[in-house]
Order: sequence, then structure tokens, then C-alpha cells
Amino acid sequence: MAANRAELTSYEFRQMRARLLAESDVCIVCGHSASDTADHVIPVSKGGARLDPDNLAPIHGVNKCPTCLRNCNGEKGNRPLAEVTQLVTSVDWFAGPQ
Repeated sequence: MAANRAELTSYEFRQMRARLLAESDVCIVCGHSASDTADHVIPVSKGGARLDPDNLAPIHGVNKCPTCLRNCNGEKGNRPLAEVTQLVTSVDWFAGPQ
């Protein structure tokens, strides 16, 4: 983890996270709703902007995804999104019979 992560508790970051989650709560890793935090798409440790709204996306945090039970933010870590195994399915198995 990066040494200085004070921006994660800053008022500016909390406001950006709230706006982002109000627009969409669909996780960038698993594609399910109910994301509870924002993650840097391009990790800060890899040169991503710390407080750029275009570099933030919804993701499931420590509470995990209520649908697939993945720890999406933990799985992504500081890797770019292209290196993370994303959930791809044509069937919503949790929706029940059609």
C-alpha cells in the first residue's frame, strides 16, 4: 500500500466518492450493484491521479459483493483493471428462473 493515503479521508475525496456512487453503484470488477466504495482505475502507485474523478470507479470494498461474495477491491489491489479477472456471464444466476 502507498505510504501516504491521506486523500482517502479528505473531504474532497469523500465528496467525489459520494457523487460517483450516487450516479452508479455497479462494480467495475464483478458487474453487480451495491458497491460501497470507489477505487482508482489506474492505481496511484502506477501513476494514476489521486483526486481525479475520471480515475475513480465503483467497487465492492471490505463488505464484499452481496451477490457473488467477491472481495473485488482486494482482488484488484494495485493492478490495472485489465489484469483483473472480471466476472463475465450472459446469465444472471441469482435472478431465478425466467
